Formats: sequence, C-alpha cells, structure tokens
Amino acid sequence: MLSRRQFLACAAALPVSSRALAGPLADPLPERASRLVGAAEAQIGVTLDYDPAYAHIGYPGGDVPPRRGVCADVIVRAYRAGLGVDLQRLVHEDMGRAFAAYPPLWGLKRPDSNIDHRRVPNLAAFFKRRGAGLAAGTAYRPGDLVTQRVNGHLPHIVLVAGRRVEDSSRYQVIHNIGGGTEYADTLATYPVTGHFRYL
Repeated sequence: MLSRRQFLACAAALPVSSRALAGPLADPLPERASRLVGAAEAQIGVTLDYDPAYAHIGYPGGDVPPRRGVCADVIVRAYRAGLGVDLQRLVHEDMGRAFAAYPPLWGLKRPDSNIDHRRVPNLAAFFKRRGAGLAAGTAYRPGDLVTQRVNGHLPHIVLVAGRRVEDSSRYQVIHNIGGGTEYADTLATYPVTGHFRYL
C-alpha cells in the first residue's frame, strides 16, 4: 500500500474537481440509492484527510477516526450509515470462505479484518463474487460504485453521486483521493476497471 505522502504526491498532480462542484440534481433517486448517496455526502466536511496507514480497529463495525481515511472508507462508511451493511464483516467472512478468490497483492496468508475491506481490489473482488458487476458500457446511476486506475497503477473507488457535472450529462462522484471526502468529476478522467451496483 502506498504511504500517505506517496499517494498525495500522485493525487496533487491530477486534474480533479472538488467541493466546488455544484451541478444540478439528477432525477429523484430510488430509496436505497438515495440513502447510500446521502450517507456518502454526509462525510463531506467530516473526513478531511487521506490516511492509508494500517490501524488496529474493532470487528465488526470497526473504523479509523472519521476525520481520516481512504477512498474505500468512503464506501464502507456509506454502506454502514446508509444501508446498515457492514462491508468489513462481509468481506472478512467471504475471504475466510474463499481466500484464494481474492487478489494476492499483500503477501497475506489469511484474512485481516483490520485492513482487507479498506483495499479497493478486495472490494472489487467481493462485489464481483456477489454478482454486482455490470457489463462495460452500462449507464452509470447514482449509488453505483466505479473502480478506476489513477496514474496507471493506483486503484481507486468512487460512489456515483446524485448530481451532474455542470453543463454535462455526466454524474459527479463522491470520493477521497487525497484531500478528504468530496465531490469530483472523475468518471471521464481515469480508466475504469470495474462498475458495480450493490443495493
């Protein structure tokens, strides 16, 4: 995993819009999508820092302090607060059943409930295993999850928001790419590696 300094150095050079985005609201959202997006929006102004440091956290329901986190924490927190779904527990249990189905990127020999759900490739594997993956070219909807590759090698995950980019039909996203949870316009900026709908 990249250090905070390495990730921020990469992110600082990227053309990412932020909290200043205030495009028009999309059509009314289905209830579960609305709750998920609302729970992600509630993190804006609360999670102010990007911090990928390993931390010992409780299980289930564990979290790092709300002021800090990574892109995956935006997703985990939104599912907990918006839908009552604990991805920490679900990913940990699924990795316990099928550890070999998850990416062997960190040299682990068994699941680690402190960090596994905070890693984008693990979240992508979990959503695929749950049948939540969507075909390339499927239209984005608020509440969808999109994994991307930043600077050619950094895995990233965003939540499609309920607002559109000004003067565009493209949706904004909610994510944390280096400066805390914020709105951004990244769906056309970085290569997409996965698209999921898990409601």
